[in-house]
Amino acid sequence: MANIQVNKTAHPFDKTRFEALLNRRFFYAPAFEIYGGVAGLYDYGPPGSSLQSNIIAEWRKHFIVEEHMLEVDTTIMTPAPVFETSGHVARFADWMVKDLKTGEVLRADHLVKNVLEARLDGDKEARGLATAPPKEDDKKKKKKDKAKPTAVKLSDELVTEYETILAKLDNYSGPELGELCRKHNIRNPDTDNEVSEPQQFNLMFASSIGPTGQHPGFLRPETAQGHFLNFSRLLEFNNDRIPFASAQIGRSFRNEISPRAGLLRVREFTMAEIEHYVDPEDKRHERFSEVRDVELDLLDRDTQSSGSTKVTRMKIGDAVDKGIVANETLGYFLARIHLFLVKIGINPTRLRFRQHMANEMAHYATDCWDAEIQNSYGWTECVGCADRAAYDLSVHSAKTGHPLVVRQALKEPIITEKLVAEFDKKTFGKTFRKDAALIQGIVEGMDEALLTKLQGELAQGSTTITSSDGREFKLTPDLLTIERKTFKQSIREFTPNVIEPSFGLGRILYALLEHSFWSREQDVERGVLSLPAVVAPTKVLIVPLSAKPEFDPLVREVSAKLRKAGIFSRVDDSNATIGKRYARNDELGTPFGLTIDFASTQKRTMTLRERDTTGQLIGDIDEVIAIVTELVNGTIDWAEACRRLPAYDGVQAVE
Repeated sequence: MANIQVNKTAHPFDKTRFEALLNRRFFYAPAFEIYGGVAGLYDYGPPGSSLQSNIIAEWRKHFIVEEHMLEVDTTIMTPAPVFETSGHVARFADWMVKDLKTGEVLRADHLVKNVLEARLDGDKEARGLATAPPKEDDKKKKKKDKAKPTAVKLSDELVTEYETILAKLDNYSGPELGELCRKHNIRNPDTDNEVSEPQQFNLMFASSIGPTGQHPGFLRPETAQGHFLNFSRLLEFNNDRIPFASAQIGRSFRNEISPRAGLLRVREFTMAEIEHYVDPEDKRHERFSEVRDVELDLLDRDTQSSGSTKVTRMKIGDAVDKGIVANETLGYFLARIHLFLVKIGINPTRLRFRQHMANEMAHYATDCWDAEIQNSYGWTECVGCADRAAYDLSVHSAKTGHPLVVRQALKEPIITEKLVAEFDKKTFGKTFRKDAALIQGIVEGMDEALLTKLQGELAQGSTTITSSDGREFKLTPDLLTIERKTFKQSIREFTPNVIEPSFGLGRILYALLEHSFWSREQDVERGVLSLPAVVAPTKVLIVPLSAKPEFDPLVREVSAKLRKAGIFSRVDDSNATIGKRYARNDELGTPFGLTIDFASTQKRTMTLRERDTTGQLIGDIDEVIAIVTELVNGTIDWAEACRRLPAYDGVQAVE
């Protein structure tokens, strides 16, 4: 039977085997490895590069094509004034602590998290609730990713306190993290030395532009500022209409304090960011009804503040209606992010959306949610989705004097009446000379009530106003008059708000690899990556059973027809057995295999193998190519392929 059930959970996830597979198949590796490497920098090998490219290609279809977004490609090197204005120079920082004896630098929140989690794991082990973790080979790893658990039973009160701290960890300030280290005797787990008080460390890489060094700059830590600075051009390109979105995929750089978690914490990485510009008075989304019933696992800020990490499964429509998610546009993108991640292979039961707590949310943000994916390192933020309000456009506009605004013709003009002060400039200037501008500013800053009072006093002959430094100035009707005038407003001018989904593609790629990895039930050493065909590095493996010359024309024919169908395939004509050839391509995540055997040369038949089940079907070469094309394109599934083609029993008659 070709369509059989597969038990992918027969063996627990084994990180050692998983990492050995990634290393053996060169998905990625430390950069500059033969020079000793640099923490936080990685090179992608052929399968890793193809996997990332396929994720990006699907991202483009899912967001840019589907949402008619405007794609841009802006520079990495950025002049310092841009990031001074945006607030990155002052605020783009993490809290770090130093080992007081060795000087080793650690990120404060990660230190607290790793030590407390290790103590909780040790408590579970002491209570008999968990088995001892496998011992790590010190020769293989000089640094520990986490503190080593020790079987020590904690009091119930202390367990509750630790769990509460971990639930609220993202809400602690630097001084509060320092207080936690002192209170709970949190030390460097590698040396057992005490650590210093937390200090802020700016994560941007500084540089200079030009040979003189007079123009300081930074490598961008995100792509967003490139969008905002081009807003006027983008608006014009979009025929001066909003809402619309710009999108960009590119490299960003962050000088991480202590990158120890592989692709999850790196110093150079690929981002995919969207800036969706919307009317601040109308944050509805015209397609929200299409996603209203999508269910998400939500962890809101109130739940975290109570010390819990329990998620609530809820339709995004209900979350917006109840005010848990701030508006329809933000909710729409949360649902679309969920659908994208699940489509490329993320396990939906290990995906949640966590709302930012008050202390971690930017002061200008209205609401912010992170798509977090569970993996062997815990819950990791892979996508951030924030309502940035009008902050970025406003600060750049104020700094440069360039209006980053929308001018919108009103369907119905707005008629208003208000009191207006008119000055006799010649007489006013002669009377007050250098104080004229000061007095004019005081009058123009008055509201309707003060102007009404001033108008009445002038009608009586004169009035007196007082400056902020206590000086008094007498005003008479020959100097100024106050009259009610009618104004007709036909144009509304406003700064749009921005909804920003921001994707860390390396983190998504790593989580996807973990979620896809399992071992064959009958042989734990046979690892498989069950990558969906839409993102798999190679879609189809062509396996000629023999290296004899008569196989070559068929191999070339099948390869050419797959290329014409737009399907990336590889030929494995090595001397290894067919079983070994399939096994190593199972490790690469190749979903389908085509076997060309001796019967193929006589009968023009070919077998089609599915990676997970190892089931095989047989049919005419052109028929099999048509079926595998539909499988790769996602228009049919394996069950449908089994209905269309007969199962292969392993025997073909040949002359």
